[in-house]
Amino acid sequence: MKKTVLITGASAGIGKATAILLAQNGYNVYGAARRMEKMQDLVAYGIKPIALDVTQEESIQDGIIRILKEAGSIDILVNNAGFGLEGAIEDVAIDDARYQLEVNVFGAMRLAQLVLPKMRENKYGKIINISSVGGKIAFPLGGWYHASKFALEALSDSMRTEVREFGIDVIVVEPGATKSEWGTIATDNLMKTSGHTAYKDLAAKTHKVFTQLSNGIAEPIVIAKLVKKGIEAKNPKTRYAGTEMNARVLLILRKILSDKLMDRLIMSQIK
Repeated sequence: MKKTVLITGASAGIGKATAILLAQNGYNVYGAARRMEKMQDLVAYGIKPIALDVTQEESIQDGIIRILKEAGSIDILVNNAGFGLEGAIEDVAIDDARYQLEVNVFGAMRLAQLVLPKMRENKYGKIINISSVGGKIAFPLGGWYHASKFALEALSDSMRTEVREFGIDVIVVEPGATKSEWGTIATDNLMKTSGHTAYKDLAAKTHKVFTQLSNGIAEPIVIAKLVKKGIEAKNPKTRYAGTEMNARVLLILRKILSDKLMDRLIMSQIK
C-alpha cells in the first residue's frame, strides 16, 4: 500500500524537488504551500497540491482534515516550509521576528501535533524536519533565522525520544547552501533591514559573501535524496547533513572549536 506524504513548502526549491522525487518512487504525495499557482506543474507527477498557510490554524486544520479524509492517514510529514529573515537582531522588527518563528517553528510543530495521533494509532510514522547547518552554527545578521532552526533541532530531539515507542521516527535534515528562492529573498532582506544602519558595513560585507556563495551551491535534488534516504532507512540516522564539503567541514569545526575560535573563523570569512 502506498505511503501518504505531506510536504510543506512544495512550491519551490527543496520542497518541490522532494515532492517530485517521492511521487516518482511510488508515494502518494500531497504538496502544500500558500502559492497554488506555483504547484500546478506538480499535477503531472500525480502530486495533489493543497493550499496551506502554516501560520494559520484554520488553514492547517483544513489541510490535515482533507488529507485524512481522502487518504486515511498521513504516514510521512516533511516540514519544509520556511524562510530566512536576515538583518541585525537590533534592526529586525519584533513582529517580523515573531513571524519568522511562526513559520519555521510553530507551523512545523502544529502540523506534527495533528499528524501524530494517527501515526501512533498505526504504529508507524516519519516526521522529517528540514533544518539547516544554520541550526547548529549561528552567523552574524541571521540571529532570528538561526533561533528558529536551533529551536527546530531541539524540538526534534525531544520529540524523537517521546514518540519512538510508537514506531515513529523523527529525522532532522541539515542542508547547507542550496539553490532556491531562499537565498535571494534573504539577501534582499538583509540590505533592506541593516544596509543603512549602524551595521551597514557588516551588512555590505555579508551581502558580498552571500553573492559569491550563489555559485556552485547544491541543487535541491541533493537534499530531496537525503529525505528519501531517511524515510526508507529501517534504522534512520537522527540527522542527515548536506553533502557539500563546506557544510560538513563547518559542522565538524563547530564540534571541536571553542566559541571564540569559531567566532574568529566566521568573521575571517566576512571581508
